[in-house]
Parts: sequence; structure tokens; C-alpha cells
Amino acid sequence: MNKSKLGLDFAQVDAAKQLAKNIAGQVQEFVDAYTTVTVERTLCRLIGIDNVDENGVPLPNRVVDSLLEKGVLNQGVLYFMGNAIIETGLDPQKIAEQIAEGKLDIATLRLNAIDKIQSAVQPYIDACLTRIKGNVAKRNEYLSTIGEGSQPYIYVIVATGNIYEDVVQAQAAARQGADIIAVIRTTGQSLLDYVPYGATTEGFGGTFATQENFRIMRKALDEVGEEVGRYIRLCNYCSGLCMPEIAAMGALERLDVMLNDALYGILFRDINPQRTLVDQYFSRIINGYAGVIINTGEDNYLTTADAVKAAHTVLASDLINEQLALIAALPEEQMGLGHAFEMDPMLENGFLLELAQAQMTREIFPKATLKYMPPTKFMTGNIFRGHIQDALFNMIGIWTHQGIQLLGMPTEAIHTPFMSDRYLSIENARYIFNDMKSIGEEMEFREGGICRERAKTVLTNTIELLKQIETEGMFSALEKGIFGDVKRPMNGGKGLAGVVTKGENYFNPFIKMMKERR
Repeated sequence: MNKSKLGLDFAQVDAAKQLAKNIAGQVQEFVDAYTTVTVERTLCRLIGIDNVDENGVPLPNRVVDSLLEKGVLNQGVLYFMGNAIIETGLDPQKIAEQIAEGKLDIATLRLNAIDKIQSAVQPYIDACLTRIKGNVAKRNEYLSTIGEGSQPYIYVIVATGNIYEDVVQAQAAARQGADIIAVIRTTGQSLLDYVPYGATTEGFGGTFATQENFRIMRKALDEVGEEVGRYIRLCNYCSGLCMPEIAAMGALERLDVMLNDALYGILFRDINPQRTLVDQYFSRIINGYAGVIINTGEDNYLTTADAVKAAHTVLASDLINEQLALIAALPEEQMGLGHAFEMDPMLENGFLLELAQAQMTREIFPKATLKYMPPTKFMTGNIFRGHIQDALFNMIGIWTHQGIQLLGMPTEAIHTPFMSDRYLSIENARYIFNDMKSIGEEMEFREGGICRERAKTVLTNTIELLKQIETEGMFSALEKGIFGDVKRPMNGGKGLAGVVTKGENYFNPFIKMMKERR
């Protein structure tokens, strides 16, 4: 590692990472013993089960619910599905359709030897992995032929509620200079314990995340990418109760970026901690295999907690998230660890404190594609001041070599952005990124100055917090409200009933094969 511009003590950084590794190991020890209804529905999707029944209920839900109701889901859906393939001679999709029609009960079929069951399901696993590898190859082909924008990637959102209108806005943004299009998910979808089906034209505050919507937007961005000569990355959300399912859908349709963070769901959507930490592990394995950059949600802590006082909680969470991602075999380059420009703009020398934070984060995670979030908490109806706040945010983004710059909008506090608002924000960022391109290489931080002292203080406080979490455990830390000043009990929140202890016949070959990149 290069010498720290902030004068950070890398022995301290190493100590912090070891503490975070210990905490992540404690979490993983819990995770390894459980599966969830969402993980099992994900396995259904990965072996080819799709579509909905006559009432619009997804077939993966019908299959998993049939096993849950009989109290045998602990053996895993692949165990029963593999056995059903042997006994019926049907493929997984046909088996799921017969379950939905009430013609087949896979829990009551004669059971075969475990090795035969595993062999029966393996061809469907291999076919899925081949498809995902093909998507990775296609992305790499685009990157090697038409290329992409330089980092920080310019990241903007579309949120009309109608996927076809989202396409119009996304293509316009790409022509204006955007590198990543995030299709904001409709309000409340993270709390649905199923994934909606098909193309959707109605949503509030965003558009439903469905596999068909993914396919429509991927096609549109490929078309505009070829037009502008730059690969446009597609982002969506696999946080919430369907985290690994949506990760699987994204892998199958070649998404490039996914919001993927259990802590965000726990804190801000009151999803049960046990449920979502188990779901997170498999979702990150899938994203790692598919070459997807994950975005974590630490920036949100600063919307509920003070950005100056709580900065160490963001860094502590980033460190833990890094270690959890490494356990899932997700490369550092695919970690969009989150942080944000959220200090009160009236704070004296706030810019320097923000600069110290961003530079510190870059130095501690040198390979990560860091996701830097714009000011939101202190945005007002004053669009002129807001545009200046966003400009200062963009200056720090280029100065500290952030990976993903989620652009702020002048109308952030007023309404969902118009295409003209998005244009102004992209113009602002492109001007600053070009005009200040090498400022990070030119400028140094004075010994004993505000930036260096701020970074040292935050790192020291982070280590103390990590020691506390290591002693008490992650679940206790969440119960005490350490992150974002929000308290979440281990047995509270939504989705706990969907957590199941793994049984003796349980198997999930995707974990090993994806982690080994097979």
C-alpha cells in the first residue's frame, strides 16, 4: 500500500480489519447453520423455475411454501426437487407447475439415495452457471470493445414507476453522460415476501424489480451503449425480504450493480436480523460470481444520526461489510462500500471534514469501488444552494478517487427529478471531474491539520467501537442502536418465521461452485 496522505497508521487499520474479521466470523458461524424461505426460492429460480400460478403467486413461492407447511423445508428444496426429478421424470418447471395445480406433493414421494438426488439436480445447476458465465463474458466483451466511462462512475436514478418510461429517461441520461442507471424500486417492495412477475407500468416512487423489467432495461441500455460508444451499467436493489432471489434474477439478466446490504434492511425496513443476514450471504455469493458490484447502505446511517459524531459507525460498518463480503468470495473490486456527504453545510470547515472522511475511506479500502452518496439530509427547496452543495460533493469525489458518484439533484428536496434536472447534475459533475481531474495527485494534507486529525480521530473511535461489537456480538450491537441510532432486536422485525435450521440432507452446491468460480 502507498504511504497514507492522511498519515494514517496502517497498523491501526490492520487491527481494525482483524476486529471486523472476527465479528464477521461470529456472524458467519450463525449463518452457516440456517437457510430461509428466500434462499430456497432462489434455488428454485436458479434451476429454472419461473412464472406464476393462476392467482399470480410465483411458482418458487408455491414450491417452497408446500415444503414449509409440511415442516420439511429444513432438508432443502434441492433435496426434494432432485428426488422428484428421479421419481417423475419431469424437469423442475413442470414439477413446480404440478405442485401449483395440486397434482403433485414432492414431500411424499419415495426417497432415493442422496447421491442420486444430487446427480439428478446437477445438470440444472450446471446450465444456470453456464448462463451466468455467458453474461459475464458478454459484459467483458462490451468493456473490451466499446469501453466505459472512467471512475468515479456517474450514477443517476430513474424512478417513474413505469418501466417503459424508465427506458426513455435512462437512455436520455446515458446520452447526457451517465455511466450507471439505477432503476429505483417502488416504495415498499423490500417488504414483499415474493418477487412480482412481468413488465410493470405502475409503481410509487419507483418501478417494481422484476426479471422482465430487468430484461427490458438491459436491452435498452445495451442499445444506447452501442450508440454512444460506452457500456452503461444497470443497477437495481436486492435488499429486503427477497435479497438472494433478486440477486439471482440480476445475475440471469446481466445487471452490473446491486444494492445489497443486510444492515440497511435491518435498520431502515425493520427486517429481522437473522433472516436478512442469512439471505445476504447467498446473495453476495451470487453477485460475486456474476461480476456484480454491490452497494452497501452505510450512507443511510447519517440521515438518522449526526454525520460528524457518528462517522466512526459508518467506517465500522464498512469494515464489517468488507469482511462479510470476503467470506462470500466477493472481490474487493466489486465492493461499493457506502459513505456520504451529509454534514450540515453551515458547519465551519465542513468541507475539510468531509474531505478527510472520503480520503480516509479510500485509503482504508484501496481496491474497492467506493459508493459516495450526495447531500440529502440538508437539501432544501433552495435549488441554487443545493446545486453548490452537489458541486462541493463532486469536488471531493474526484479529489479522493471515489468509485461510484451518485449524483445529487438541485430539486432533491422537492420532487422526483425531471430529465432537465438530471442533465444539470451530470453537466455539473462532468465539468468538475474534468477541470479537477488530477487534484488528488497534486494536493497534500498538512501534518497536524484539520484533515489528518479528523481521520485519526475517526479511526481511533472506530477501533473502540469494533472492540465493543466483537465482545458483545453483532446482534447485541443492533439491539443497542449502535448503527444509525436505530434499535433492532434479534427476534423482532419482519420475516423471522422464514428462518429454518438446516437438516441432515441439506445441500446447496451453488455455494461451493460459485465461490470457486466453477
